Amino acid sequence: MNNMLEIFGEFCFTEDKLKSRIPESFFREFKRVQSGEKTLSIELADSIANAVKSWATENGATHFTHWFQPLTELTAEKHDSFISLSSDGTCVSQFSGKELIKGEADTSSFPNGGVRSTFEARGYTAWDAKSPMFLRGEGLSKSLYIPTAFIGYNQMALDKKVPLLRSIDFISEQTLKLKNILDPKSNVKSINNTLGIEQEYFLIDKKFLEKRQDLMLSGRTIFGSLPPKGQELNDHYYGSIKEKVERVMSEVDKELWKIGIMAKTKHNEVAPNQFEIALMFTTANVAVDQNQLTMDIIKKVADRHELSALLHEKPFKGVNGSGKHCNWSLSTDLGENLLDPSSLSKDNLQFLVFMMAILEGIDRYSDVLRASCATPGNDHRLGGHEAPPAIISVFIGEELEDILKNLKNIVSVNGSKEDMKFGVKNFTKIPKDISDRNRTSPFAFTGNKFEFRMPGSSASASTPTFIINTIVGTVIKEYVEILEKSSSESINKDIIELIKDRYEKHKRIIFNGNGYDDVWKKEAEKRGLKNLKNTMEGLKVYKEPEIIDLFSKAEVLSPEELEARYSVYCERYIKQINIEGSSMIRIARNEIYPAIMEYASKISNSIISIKEVLGHDEFLFADKAHLIKLLAGKNRLKDFLAQLESQLVVANEVEGLYNRVVYLNEHIIPILKCLRDIIDLLEHQVEKKIWPVPTYEDMLFRL
Repeated sequence: MNNMLEIFGEFCFTEDKLKSRIPESFFREFKRVQSGEKTLSIELADSIANAVKSWATENGATHFTHWFQPLTELTAEKHDSFISLSSDGTCVSQFSGKELIKGEADTSSFPNGGVRSTFEARGYTAWDAKSPMFLRGEGLSKSLYIPTAFIGYNQMALDKKVPLLRSIDFISEQTLKLKNILDPKSNVKSINNTLGIEQEYFLIDKKFLEKRQDLMLSGRTIFGSLPPKGQELNDHYYGSIKEKVERVMSEVDKELWKIGIMAKTKHNEVAPNQFEIALMFTTANVAVDQNQLTMDIIKKVADRHELSALLHEKPFKGVNGSGKHCNWSLSTDLGENLLDPSSLSKDNLQFLVFMMAILEGIDRYSDVLRASCATPGNDHRLGGHEAPPAIISVFIGEELEDILKNLKNIVSVNGSKEDMKFGVKNFTKIPKDISDRNRTSPFAFTGNKFEFRMPGSSASASTPTFIINTIVGTVIKEYVEILEKSSSESINKDIIELIKDRYEKHKRIIFNGNGYDDVWKKEAEKRGLKNLKNTMEGLKVYKEPEIIDLFSKAEVLSPEELEARYSVYCERYIKQINIEGSSMIRIARNEIYPAIMEYASKISNSIISIKEVLGHDEFLFADKAHLIKLLAGKNRLKDFLAQLESQLVVANEVEGLYNRVVYLNEHIIPILKCLRDIIDLLEHQVEKKIWPVPTYEDMLFRL
């Protein structure tokens, strides 16, 4: 434990480190910059730059990088040396405030959705002063990482962080207004949007990845049959962690702790060789940064141990896929969690107001929340009996639902003074954990926060988070406009009437049952809830006028910026399916087909040899049948490969990004599924020694 405490934050430039290295007046000014009360002056920037450069170089840093998050779902970095040449030719170490707060790079090759041309290469990275800087690197040579936002010359957002920061500002501003209406004596000055992220991943032996072109190029196995034993016995879930895996996990923990990331929980997940790591709650923008770092560190550490980390949502068919659970909440600068139900009483209805705003927001804008998780990888995961269904619903538990239902029974007596009577026993104070957890719910209340379980494991948590912030902030803004007209005498009555009205309009989104049950699909349809089954259906949402208006009014994304993301996501789908299709053709033709012919030849030669010895073939009927079945499978493989090849050519000639997405979904995906079925059957018919690629048994049970 002492060792952990000694290394925690060693390579993170915390506020304590900053405070000890700059004048007190500058530190107070910096805190005002962080809170949005003041803009960053060049004098303050120079002071901070000098302080962080000194700290970084003392700890072995030779370079600095503006670390940002383009629309690739990954991170990007360009490293510049602290070393410069002075006018007299001597070597000096320099880092200015200007270099700290803004970077410029040729970033034209990143996805931009058409908001700038390739020849318009200028892009800017701007320091996110609310996210701490840190050091990373091997051995004695390290780089100072500066978390930044990324915009183009036209000042349009080109990354995942800008809309997230805008959405945090938006929901924080609206929530503060509502909090002050509900509790004018609270002395709350700011609201924090908090996030805790759970990350799932697989580990396999590195040598197996290198022999599976599909895994290397697309992130998932496009064919492969399950071994006799998969996850049926639940013997991996929460089981004893293998020593090889424990070494990886321990090193990941230490790497994270050094840069100030509190990795709190680690355990075996349901599927063989599947694991989870959970980080402590922090502000949303920092949480997203930390999750991106966690994914990168897991991959790098695994590689050092001759393992490969798979972050794809569904690397293996037939076993549980991987998600990224986003635990979302709102709290005040005084530490009050606004989603803590233990504060609920007949005199304090704050919790119910915020709860209702969330329910209404999710109901009204469920389609765009679903779209935030619509990716090619997640299409293989959502809806299965392992992940939330594709239909958005909210779990709040029976006790909370009873409270909302019984609001209609409130009566007012004694003239202007309300005596509020609720039809629920022991309402004055309810336990903090008022319900069990529902693991089948996409959006579940889990005691004092909401857990959004739909995002895929490889995706940035920024997109679902800024969408939740925007839709909830929009409803809170409407509540503010209604309740700010109330007098102090009527505020409680007006709150009750507001909640009663909105509950009746949006109660359809509440579902506390089994989301995996087919009965729920029929019930959801009766309620009018949408079932956007895949990426193709989800992408259309970004083009809806209501959604364009939603982000525009909240000033989170302009219509042009939203259109750009729609285009990028269409392109991502097209590229991913093309990679999978091309990989299937190459592997099937160059590896699977020769293996089939080799084994068919081996069987044929054996039949001939045995017949020569016996002088007849009456004992070879089963062998002949096997050979015929094998060759029939080979012919089907050739036929579907030819279809796939010709259809990919047609698909790439389809005009319009979305039209191409539709064509790929309707024509290429079915062929890929047929080819998978054929190859998986052939795998069972070909000798293990001859089968050219590692099997599921190899990858899932040999670690």
